[in-house]
Formats: sequence, C-alpha cells, structure tokens
Amino acid sequence: MSLRLRLTLMYGAVFLVAGLTLLGVTYLLFDQQLNQSFENRVAPEPGRVKNLFFAKDGVVLSGDAAVEWLRQQEAELRGAAVTSLITQGVIALIVVGGAAVGLGWIVAGRALAPLNRVTDTAARIAAAPMAERGLHERIALEGPSDEVKRLADTFDTMVERLDHSFDGQRRFVANASHELRTPLTLNRALVELAMHRRAAPPEVKELGESLLEINARHERLISGLLLLARSDQEITDRSPVDLADVVTHVVAQTAGDAHEAKVTVYEVVAPAPTTGDALLLERLVHNLVENGIRHNLADGSGWVRVVSRTVSGTSSSGKVEVEVSNTGPSVPPYDIPLLFKPFHRHGAERTVTARSAGLGLSIVRSVAVAHGGDVRARPREDGGLVVTAWLPRA
Repeated sequence: MSLRLRLTLMYGAVFLVAGLTLLGVTYLLFDQQLNQSFENRVAPEPGRVKNLFFAKDGVVLSGDAAVEWLRQQEAELRGAAVTSLITQGVIALIVVGGAAVGLGWIVAGRALAPLNRVTDTAARIAAAPMAERGLHERIALEGPSDEVKRLADTFDTMVERLDHSFDGQRRFVANASHELRTPLTLNRALVELAMHRRAAPPEVKELGESLLEINARHERLISGLLLLARSDQEITDRSPVDLADVVTHVVAQTAGDAHEAKVTVYEVVAPAPTTGDALLLERLVHNLVENGIRHNLADGSGWVRVVSRTVSGTSSSGKVEVEVSNTGPSVPPYDIPLLFKPFHRHGAERTVTARSAGLGLSIVRSVAVAHGGDVRARPREDGGLVVTAWLPRA
C-alpha cells in the first residue's frame, strides 16, 4: 500500500476508535444518570417513608404496584436509549467515518505533495538517457522549514554537487585532450623527420613506422575523447540534416577501407530528415560503418549494409533511423551492453597495437542522445551485429 493510503486508513481507524469510545462513554453516563434518577424516586430517604401513587387508565397504583410500573418505564426508556445510542449511533458513526476517511485522503495528499515533488524530480533525473543530463533539475520547495523542506533542500544540494562534479569531469577531459594534442603532433613531426633522413638506417625507419602507428592511435584516442566530451552536451544550435546524404558521403569516404578489408558495402538510402549538428551526425554514421568494416570476416565474403529510413507507424512516428548490419564473429547477447561502454573492445585486440580506441559506439550513443535519440544493437543469427540509431524526425 502507498503511504497516502496507509495514512488515510490510520486516520480512519483513529476516528473510528475515538467515535466508539465517545459512544460508549455517552451510554454509560446516560445509564448512570437513569439509575440515579430511579433510585431518587423509589428509595426512601433516611428516617422517612416514601409512598408512590400513580393513576393509569383510571386505575390508581400505589405501593409495590407503583414501583413495578416505574421499573417497567425505566426498562422501556433504557431499551429506547440502547436503540438510539448504539444502533443508530453506530450507523451515524459509520457514515461520518466514511466522510472522515475521504477527508483523510485529501489531507494526506496535501501533506505528501512535497514528497511527491521530490519523487517526481528524482524520477526525471533517473529517466534521463544519461544520468548527468538530468542533474540540472531542482525541487526548489517553498514553505516552512519542516522535515520535508529540509529533505528537499538536502536533495537539491546533493544534485547540485553531482552536477558540478560532472561538469568538472567533462571540462577536464576536454582541456586535457586539447593539451595532449600538441605534444603528439610534435612527436609525429620529429619521428617523420628522423625517418626521412637520407642517412637513416633501416632499423630507424622500422622503429619510426611503429612509433608513428602508436602515435596515430594516441591521436585517434585524443580526438575521440574530445568528440565524446563535445557530444555529451545537449545540441542547441540545430540545422536541417538528411541522414540519406550523410550515409552516401560516409560510404564514399570508407570505400578505401572496405576495399582493403575485402568487405562489400551495400547502401540503401531513403529520405531521413532530422535536425542537429551535421559534423556530429556524420561521425555517428562513420563510426557505425567503420565498426562494421573493421569487425568483419577476413575471407573476402564479408559485407556491410547501411540503411537510412523514416520510421512509420503510430508507436514510432516522428523518427528517422540509420541501421548498419554486418557479417562477422558471433556476439553473445549479454556482451552487447558493454559495447557502448568507453574503452571496451570486443575480441582480443591489444591495447597498444589496436587501431580502435574503444570509443566508437560510446560516441555513437552520446551523439544520438545529445540529439534526442538513442541507439540499440542486437546480434545477427549468422554472426555480426545489427546496430540501429534513431533520431527525432524534422
């Protein structure tokens, strides 16, 4: 049962107990008063004899007959009192108790309204696609400084500190990535200079190629971190973008990589208008296609299928999608959520020599969420993945 229902039942139970107690006390006081009145009329006073005379239906009653008649009157009065106080009183108590329960429901609702605001705010933060996206929410409860007000203020303080912490983390990643790009560029220039000297021995050239490969991976990692930090921010400056054009452009860009990997890329485009940052959306599609080419079959029979479309239907209206499916190794369903974690790689790629920085699908999800969409993936029955990114339709 909800807290409001429990409080209402508690109010009703307290009212019922109080009403029954009041009804019982009233009956006892009435019975005591009735007994005292009868004794005053019948019992003689000390040192005196009391004779009673009554005339009933033309017959005069005295002595014991008068006392017996008076006792009958008392019994009838007591019975009427029992009927009135207990029977009719209980009925009235039930009716008034029902009204009290309804009033208790209203009072409990008003008393718990501030708690409902706390719950609703916490629910909005929890329902945000990414936790830090909802940390700007505040309860800002007004009213007396009671227990609920202190709870709301404490919650606001906690959320504010978390918001500052996430902002600081994003700024640190962006600033550190910017600072690291300069020495990496300088290292690449020095290695290339040493490799292209005429007197450079073959060992130096071989070592230079290895260093350039490692340096290139570090540059991709830094660029990915910068892009991830940028995509974590909600997109406010939007422009019209057709995902069909983006797919065509990205497929042409990755044609060389697909040819080198002996992978066939199939392009199925249909108009998919949306709004957002064109560069980020291009990176979203590029990462999906690049992953499809990279994690594929090595025997020349692999393929990647890229589809852009507008989703129709009542439940999914107002959405556009980019779907990338490919052949490749089997992926267990329990491993799919981990693919969207930063620096997670499927397979046995080594950290130093891997071409991937492990940020591809993380950037895809961040870009999709920043545009008001999301991404989902499922394994193909014959191996590979089907990854679908959806965005709001323009």
